[in-house]
Formats: sequence, C-alpha cells, structure tokens
Amino acid sequence: MTLTPDSVLLTGRVAIVTGAAVGIGRATALALARFGADVAVCDRDVENMTSLADEIEALGRKAVAAPLDVRDGEAVRAFVEDAAAKLGPIDILVNNAGGGFHARFLDVNEKGQDSLMRENFTSVTNFVRATVPCMPLRGASIVNITSIEAHRAAPGFAVYSAMKAAVGNLTKTLALELGDRLVRVNAIAPDVIPTPGIGDVPVNTPLPRQGHVDDVAAAVVYLASDLSAFVTGVTLHVDGGNLAAGGWHRLDDGTFHT
Repeated sequence: MTLTPDSVLLTGRVAIVTGAAVGIGRATALALARFGADVAVCDRDVENMTSLADEIEALGRKAVAAPLDVRDGEAVRAFVEDAAAKLGPIDILVNNAGGGFHARFLDVNEKGQDSLMRENFTSVTNFVRATVPCMPLRGASIVNITSIEAHRAAPGFAVYSAMKAAVGNLTKTLALELGDRLVRVNAIAPDVIPTPGIGDVPVNTPLPRQGHVDDVAAAVVYLASDLSAFVTGVTLHVDGGNLAAGGWHRLDDGTFHT
C-alpha cells in the first residue's frame, strides 16, 4: 500500500456508532462523517440523537438514527439490519455505549451488577454478533471504547472496570477469530474526558492540558481508516500519559510527585 493523505479518508464507507447522542459518541460520529462515512447512530437520548443526525446530513453524508437500548439483543439486530438496508454493508462499528455509577462493591446489589454487565459488556457482544454478518468481504474495522480503569484498580467502580477489562480481552480474541474475514478489532482506553454525562472533571496528566472528546474521535478515525490496515488486537491509550504515569502526578510547576 502506498501511503497518501487519502489513506485516512473514509469516503463511501458506512459506520455505526453506539451511545452517540453526546460526548465521545457524538464527536466520533461527526468525525467519521467529516472524513467521508455515512453514519448510523443509536442512543436512548432521542432529542440529541436527532440533532446529531441533522448535523451529519449537513456534512453531506447519509444518516440513520434510532432510539435503542443496546442491552436488547433483538432490538440491536433489527437496528443493524435496518442500517445496512438503508446505507449498505457496515465497514466500521464503534462500540461506545456504556456507563456506570460510583459505589463500593459490597453496596452494589445483583440488579445493579447485572445492569452494569449488560450495558458495558453485553452491549458489545450484541453489536458484534449482529454487525459482522453485515460487513463486506473486503474487510472492516471494529473499535471498542473501554477505559483506563480496565488497566488499573478502580475503587468505587469495581464491576464497571471489570467489564471494561473484559471488553479489552474480548478485543484480542475477536482480532484472532475475525482476522480471516479481514475484520480488524481494536480498543481505545481513554482516561476521564469531560462530557455532558460526567461534567467538567479536571484530570491531571503528564501533558499540561485536559483531554477532549475529539482526542478520542481522532483515534477512532485512525483505527477505522487504511492508516491502521495492519493494526489489530491492540488497545490505544488516549489518556495524556496517565497509564504510563502509574500514580505519578504532574504539578503546576512541571514537577511530579506520587
């Protein structure tokens, strides 16, 4: 492959982004559209999802939008089949939907645990099973949004982080199992990114700035494009260096402490 600026373009491709109404999902859907993809989006936030579809179409791309509970496997299959029927074979799947709440493990009951597992792990397996049969033989890309918490202890978020770790492990296995289909499977692990869902939470990083939803969207574009044609089974950390820091924190004067 000869590398050119066009290698990053997604012209003519079709993408699905879950949990797309706001935050990282919205930024990702718009970025994929700006780089040429038609985009199907789903979320339970109908108002913001509808305005997102309008923005995608204003960029000259086609959009499909539907309210969806990503934990419902039957509904997921119907959504994916509808997206493929309207837009064509699915070239890119971004499993972004997920969420959690702060509570010590012993304070999380079985119902809460089940909800966390279904929202953060089952949602991914639902979409992979539904989408892979709709992907073209020429190859495709699956990008799973996990978290830095999948790679370290997360007191107060035990089940959430365990499910994100499970998605990271699933990513590696799927990379092997789907490789013969030329389907690449990778993950992105952000640290806390300010979004409407969590607010403007300051996070100290080795880089003297805050993360932004577009930082994650940029990583998705890379993993969706031909620039990463030989990249599969990896987790790309978009965390300003916090995983590498391993407990070291940058002070305002540029020095570090633990």
